[in-house]
Order: sequence, then C-alpha cells, then structure tokens
Amino acid sequence: MLSEQTHQKMVDMKLFGLASSFQEYLDQPEKDALAFEERLGLMVDREWSGRSQRRLQRHLAVAKLRHNACLEDIDYRHPRNLDRSVLQRLSACRWIEEHQNLLVTGPTGVGKTWIACALAHQACRQGFVSLYFRVPRLLQNLHLARADGSYPRQLLRLAKTSLLILDDLGIAPLDDNGQRDLLEILEDRHGLASTIVAGQVPVNHWHELFSDPTLAEAFLDRLIHNAHRIEMKGPSLRKPQDKKNSDLPAPLESGAQAGPEGETA
Repeated sequence: MLSEQTHQKMVDMKLFGLASSFQEYLDQPEKDALAFEERLGLMVDREWSGRSQRRLQRHLAVAKLRHNACLEDIDYRHPRNLDRSVLQRLSACRWIEEHQNLLVTGPTGVGKTWIACALAHQACRQGFVSLYFRVPRLLQNLHLARADGSYPRQLLRLAKTSLLILDDLGIAPLDDNGQRDLLEILEDRHGLASTIVAGQVPVNHWHELFSDPTLAEAFLDRLIHNAHRIEMKGPSLRKPQDKKNSDLPAPLESGAQAGPEGETA
C-alpha cells in the first residue's frame, strides 16, 4: 500500500519517468541486487531523460523548422564547401550563448535551409528557443499584424527568441515596409540574441537588396560584424545525378544510379 501511495505521489508531481522506473522495480518478481544509491540513480536518470525529451519536443513544436534535420545526418561526401570542423564548433552553441550570428549562402538546392534547420535543431536540444521563418512569409505576417494591431507583440516575440532563422533572404524584392521591418528585427536582437540568415544572394550583394542605402548600412552593421559564415557551393542536390557524379553504387540491372532528390544534407 505504501508503495502504491508513493507511486501515485510521483505521478501527481508529474515525475513520470521516476514513477515509471519505480513501477518497473515493483513489478520485478525478484528485486535486483543493486544498492539503494544505484537504483535511485537509475530512476533519476529515467526522469531526467524523459524531461529532456519532452522539452526538446516542445521547442521543436515552437520552432516549426522546415526540415527535421540533425547535424549527425550531414552528408559530407558531396562537394559543397562544408567544413566539418566549423560545424562541429557551431554544434556546441557557444555562438548562441555569445549572441553571434550565422550567414549561410550558396546556390539553390545545395542544402542551405537543411543546414540552418540542423543547427536550430541542435540549439533546441540545448534548451534554446528557436523560430524559423521564410523572409517573404514573415514580412507578410508583419504586414497583417500592422492592420490588426498585433505588430508590437509580434516584434517582441521575435526579439525574445534565442535563435531566429530568416530563410530565403533576397528571393523576393523588399518593399519599403519590408526593409524597415528587417531592420527593426535586427535592431531589437543586436547583441542580445542570435540570428541565422540564409539565401542565394552572396553577402557582398546584400546591400543591393535595399533601395535605401541608409537602411542597408544599418541592416548589415547589425548583422555581419559578429557573424560566422558558411558559403556553400556545388550543383543542386535536387537534380538527379548520373553515375559519374554519384558516390552510391549503381543497380546491377540498370548499370546507372540516380543521385539524391530533394534538399538534403
């Protein structure tokens, strides 16, 4: 009876991992020979793992990442100018703790968005709140927010996010409101939070995305001076590759092998 009460108290306190481990122990026909400290350590580990997993799922649900990407799944075989040591350093997330930025550029289809999402996934693992937006959709949302009065609240939400991913910068022209919105976002986050910006346009041409040179200078000043850079190269991974360009074995019956389709790492 006392054991049942103890188990129920664990459940009531939402110690679900601890309760599950304790119930498994009670259900054993013969209790193991582990010392009390060892058994308690296993139970606490179960609770810790469960909480960590639930926290990660909450962060991923908030982030709404475009790809379910992980750094462990990056394929370095394709020549995309990816430096394994750079990504390993970024995986520690010290750059987020120090409120630095990351710029990911390269031609279409090389996996820029995938890499950005993989780094955001790693940030979620380490407890950082992340948000993913394509720049055209974000600016459209802010335009609507002006109309319904939620614009200040939306900017505050963006400002308080530990890691903000702005994808597809430069894929569509920026109107005057869009240029000012991007500057407001970076102004609120400068020195306080980290931003990943990804796009096809090389960094040295970002100035041309703005019709107002003053806004362009202000935008770049708040973004690039403390930013890491990943400049990807190579052919699109969305296009089928012939046998010569593929590093996968060809099927025996066809003698040829198509490469990967879709944007992958």
